[in-house]
Amino acid sequence: MGAEWVAIIALVALFVVGTVLPINMGALAYVAAWFVGMYALDLDEKEILAGVSGDLILTLIGVTYLFAIARNNGTVDLIVRTAVRAVGGRVALIPWVMFAVTAVLTGIGAVSPAACAIIGPIALGFAGRYGISPLMMGMFVVHGAQAGGFSPISIYGVITNSVMEDAGLPSSEITVFLASLVVNTVMAAILFVALGGRRLMTMRIDPSDDDTLSEDLHRGGATVSARGMGASAPTGTQAQGVRRDQVLTLLAFIGVAVVALAFEKNIGFVAITAAVILAMLAPNEHKDAVKQIAWPTVLLVAGVSTYATILTTAGSPQFVGTWAAGLGAAAIGALVLCYVGGVVSAFASSTALLPVIIPIAVPLIQDGGINAAMFVAALAVASTIVDVSPFSTNGALMLANKPDTIEEPVYYKQILTYAVIVTLVGPLLVWAALVLPGW
Repeated sequence: MGAEWVAIIALVALFVVGTVLPINMGALAYVAAWFVGMYALDLDEKEILAGVSGDLILTLIGVTYLFAIARNNGTVDLIVRTAVRAVGGRVALIPWVMFAVTAVLTGIGAVSPAACAIIGPIALGFAGRYGISPLMMGMFVVHGAQAGGFSPISIYGVITNSVMEDAGLPSSEITVFLASLVVNTVMAAILFVALGGRRLMTMRIDPSDDDTLSEDLHRGGATVSARGMGASAPTGTQAQGVRRDQVLTLLAFIGVAVVALAFEKNIGFVAITAAVILAMLAPNEHKDAVKQIAWPTVLLVAGVSTYATILTTAGSPQFVGTWAAGLGAAAIGALVLCYVGGVVSAFASSTALLPVIIPIAVPLIQDGGINAAMFVAALAVASTIVDVSPFSTNGALMLANKPDTIEEPVYYKQILTYAVIVTLVGPLLVWAALVLPGW
């Protein structure tokens, strides 16, 4: 058996074990990298560890550290309150507020499950109180997380852009970001119409009825902590009004985006510098913020990135990509890979899948004449829209926070049915919109 097959079989095994058992897939990936690297590729341990991207790890630490500070000082609470009050009591706009706020949180560096765990209880609480479809509200939160999830300073965005650069592909950060934003917004709009959104347009509530937000945020933070997503509950209910430290935090996020994008500076260094400055201004308040860095995600990405290098060394991406290209047309091979990404991600980690699935696309891009940015965008979107699945962390969080107005078996069946539809149809539609036209 060739080394490429050994590496592929080990990859499948670590995804299966990581899905069935509650073991961090990054830790499993390190074990797989060690054994495959030493015994199938005859690499020494230094060569195996050379695949870790210090740039990527620093960025993950920097952006999640900055986000932890934003949670600690109530900036996240401020964003949610401001957005809810901005709708002026219009019930029909509340799902879109939850969509937008979750998108903003992931867009500025929140881990997707953490953003869903923060906003999910608030959104589903509103659904129960005002007769909004829980399925609509829960899926709006998940799609919102994915809509903002590929911004240039987000976790998914950083991973995707780094992997493209390492694979020698032309980077197009805005293309990938906009593709995810548009696709998830369209899916949310379809849900809104299909699940009674038009009925909500005639309903109004008292805009001051969001006094339970701080309690909901606290419960959301506790959910994150309980699930080990690297964030704890907020430090407490914040006073009304905007404080100086919250203004500085908002300016810090804007500054990180401007400096990193306009001046092409390393996002990791810029984000961690901003976080350290904010921490120095309030050292006692943020002394435990470093504990809230998404360490499970850091381990996941570090381990999987290391194994992705082992796959590349073994020639597995070229092997699979050449096979896909030999299906008769490069576009058909691209469709197959979109479905592979979607189906696997519905049961496993999207964060872990991205560093693996993108290098596989390289032969198709090089030999099939497919636009690199559009193909990677299609792969990225197809591999993340399926996070509505109740078997994924985001979908499971929406199930766990169901309102009392609906029975769990009914709600679970609704989420599962929607997830099956998205998994079967989503990759095809994304491929048809982004790859098939040959942009």
